[in-house]
Amino acid sequence: MKRLLFFCVASLAFVACHNANTQVKDAMSTDSNTVAKADAPVIKFAEEIHQFAKINEGDKVSYNFKFTNTGKSPLIISSATATCGCTIPEPPKEPILPGKDGFIKVVFNSEGKPGINDKVITVTSNANPNVSSVHLVGEVVPKK
Repeated sequence: MKRLLFFCVASLAFVACHNANTQVKDAMSTDSNTVAKADAPVIKFAEEIHQFAKINEGDKVSYNFKFTNTGKSPLIISSATATCGCTIPEPPKEPILPGKDGFIKVVFNSEGKPGINDKVITVTSNANPNVSSVHLVGEVVPKK
């Protein structure tokens, strides 16, 4: 009788572990980098790397990264973040319709950032793929 009870408890534990593992796999399959449907929006940047000329420390650089929605449904940018607080991206708030252009304005404050800089702006959207990035690269001449 004890063996039967032990077998039932062990079987129940095995089934519970299997269900938990399946739930983890399902959650992982909805990761932000999963491939979207074929009719999803597609973000296509005109330039993924913008090189600014040498600037003096303390100067601010502003650049508009132009992109086009080459997909089949409206593009919604949920966030645009930079690698540090010295770079501020401003994505559009309205959806970008298929075939239309949009801009992500980026302002880089070079104060305290002498040397070669590569500021990465990560864009999260409903596009396929849903995470993309652009770079603002240049040299900051230190104060004398």
